[in-house]
Amino acid sequence: SGGIISYLITYPQINELKSEVSNLNARVSKLYGYQKIINQNITIYQNETWLAEIYEKVKDSVVLIRVTLKSGGLVQGSGFVYNYSGYNYSGPVIITNYHVVHDVVIENAESLSVTFADGNGYAAEVRGADPYADLAVLIVEDAPPQEFKPLRLVNSSTLRVGDPVIAIGNPFGLVGSMTTGIVSALGRSISEEYTGGFVIPNVIQTSAPINPGNSGGPLLNCLGEVVGVTTAIVADSQGVGFAIPSNTILREIHALVENGTYTGHSYLGVTGMDMTYEQAQELGVNITWGWRIVEVLPDSPASKAKPYQIQPNDIIIAINGTKIKNGDELASYLEEKTLPGDIIEITIQRGSERLKTYVELGSRPPP
Repeated sequence: SGGIISYLITYPQINELKSEVSNLNARVSKLYGYQKIINQNITIYQNETWLAEIYEKVKDSVVLIRVTLKSGGLVQGSGFVYNYSGYNYSGPVIITNYHVVHDVVIENAESLSVTFADGNGYAAEVRGADPYADLAVLIVEDAPPQEFKPLRLVNSSTLRVGDPVIAIGNPFGLVGSMTTGIVSALGRSISEEYTGGFVIPNVIQTSAPINPGNSGGPLLNCLGEVVGVTTAIVADSQGVGFAIPSNTILREIHALVENGTYTGHSYLGVTGMDMTYEQAQELGVNITWGWRIVEVLPDSPASKAKPYQIQPNDIIIAINGTKIKNGDELASYLEEKTLPGDIIEITIQRGSERLKTYVELGSRPPP
């Protein structure tokens, strides 16, 4: 009886401590990522051979990833070498998409291998993975050091719409293919099969052609430096591809390598939609921008907002004084500027009233 009583007393305390440790790990990872971000201004005078020169410079850094399924099927994707330096592990790692190695993570795969540009292939293992950012980190222990030719990651927040970008990967198994395009848009949000309904925010949209098998390959700037990881396309589209920004990699890679996961995704607990002129007419408000609340999930952080509870048809128009024009900006702000446990000020428009309320953010539940 005494043991049971002690367990009932200490179990909530243990869970609370685990949550605090998880949040602390996320904060350490975020600080580590900020230290790695390099700001730079680029002036390039391009000649007619600059693309060929970049390809020669980076082609040996891009790898083919093969996942053999227990069912006998095969999944192929791309990845690239990055030189990681940390506390419990230092050395080259392979960065790719989570969805490329998803079957390995859920133990539905027979084998995982990485093949380098020279044709040499080696067994690999997943060191860390985050489905919420569609990122995974692999290690290849048996490959000799000369196989690893790391690429440099730089600050993706310096990108501008119209900047030229280059994608290198293995579309349809065609190893080492290069395509080019521009940054078509910034700050997009996309939803993928493995994210449990949550969006991946702050994504780069590019016109560089991306096809199945490109996933996990690098998106490069005109210096051959990594600004993103190619990840998805819009079905039946022409020239609408997406890439996870390098800042997301830099923010998460410390946690992925050291802890195997990343727990810094803030959770508000609402569903909604972008405001439009037509919705403003429906609600009788003069705000045609912002994010309209459709549902506040039970027992979510948003359901515990104070002093004003958040309600359906409230319109989120600012967080911590920063204007929120749509769902993309809301998701990007929460991902870039907050961590679980932070208390944020939310400005909402409710009819003719403008209210400020406060929410302590939680952590996203497992997808």
